[in-house]
Amino acid sequence: MENLRRLLPSAANLIVFEAAGRHQNFTRAANELGMTQAAVSYAIRGLEEQLGVPLFHRVHRAVELTEAGEKFHADVSVGLSRIQKSAEDIRAKGRETNVTLAASTAFASMWMLPRLNRMREDLPEIDLRIQTSVRDLDLEEEPIPLGIRGGDPGHWPRYHAAQLAEEVVNAVATPAYIEEHGLPKSAADLQRHNLIHLEEPVRRACDWTEWFASAGLTYPKQARRLTINDYVLVIQAVLAGEGVALGWEHLINPQIRSGALVPVTGHVLKTGLAFYVVWPRSRELNAQAKRVRDWLLEEGRRDRVALPATGE
Repeated sequence: MENLRRLLPSAANLIVFEAAGRHQNFTRAANELGMTQAAVSYAIRGLEEQLGVPLFHRVHRAVELTEAGEKFHADVSVGLSRIQKSAEDIRAKGRETNVTLAASTAFASMWMLPRLNRMREDLPEIDLRIQTSVRDLDLEEEPIPLGIRGGDPGHWPRYHAAQLAEEVVNAVATPAYIEEHGLPKSAADLQRHNLIHLEEPVRRACDWTEWFASAGLTYPKQARRLTINDYVLVIQAVLAGEGVALGWEHLINPQIRSGALVPVTGHVLKTGLAFYVVWPRSRELNAQAKRVRDWLLEEGRRDRVALPATGE
C-alpha cells in the first residue's frame, strides 16, 4: 500500500479521470464534478505524469482514451464503483432506524406483541418490523437481519444463533373447562379428555403422540377430535373452552400468570431443543439490529429467571 500511495497520491485525480474517460470530454466532466475545465485538464496531466504514460489523445476540441488509458479507466471505474457501494452501505447502516424480525405468527402474536410497549420504552428510536411466515425465511435472500427459529442450530450453519428459550411443553386448559370436565390428574387420565391438535404445515412441532410417549404412554392417532393448523387459533380454541392443548411455555406464560390457562397433569415435556435468535454469518448486524437482538435475549433471560421450576 505504501508503494501505491507513492504511485497514486491523489484519489481525487482518479475521480476526475473516471468522469473524463466516461464522457470522453473534459468540459462535461468538469460540469459533472463542479470544477473548471482547466482544473480537470490539470488533474489529468498530473495523473499522466505520475504514471509516465499519456491516458488521452488530445485532438482539436476533443479527447479520447489511449490504449493504456482504456485499460486503466476500466480498472478505475470498477474500483471506484465498489468503493462507492461499500461507503453507501456503511452510511445506510448508520442511518437505519427500522429493524425487521422474521418469526412465526405464534411468536409474533403471543411473545412479541405483549412486549411491544416495553420495547418502545427501552428502544424508543428503533422501529420494529415483524415479518411472519409459515416457514423459516432465508434471512440472506430476503434480506432480513434477525429471525426466530426453533430446533437445533447445528442445522443452520450459515447463521449465528443465541438461545432465547428452552422448548418446554405443558398440557393446558381453562379453569372453566376444568370445572366442567374435571381436572385430569395424570397423563393417562388426560387421554379421556377433548384434546386439540396442532398440525403445522411446514415447521416441525411436538404433537400429542410425542408428548404422551414422553410420559410412557401410547396415544392412538384416531383419537383426534379437533385439529387446527395455526397455533394462535389452537390457544384461542382452548380459551373458548373447547378442550386441552399443548402449551409451549415461552409463548403461554402470560396466560399462565394471569390464570387464563392452567397446566394440567403435572407432566412436562422438555424436548432438548430450544428457540433461538438467529442472524446471518455473511454480513454484520448494524447497531440497531444488535440492540434489538440483545433486547430479545434479555427478555428471554428475564423470563427464565421469573419461571418456576418445571417437572413432574
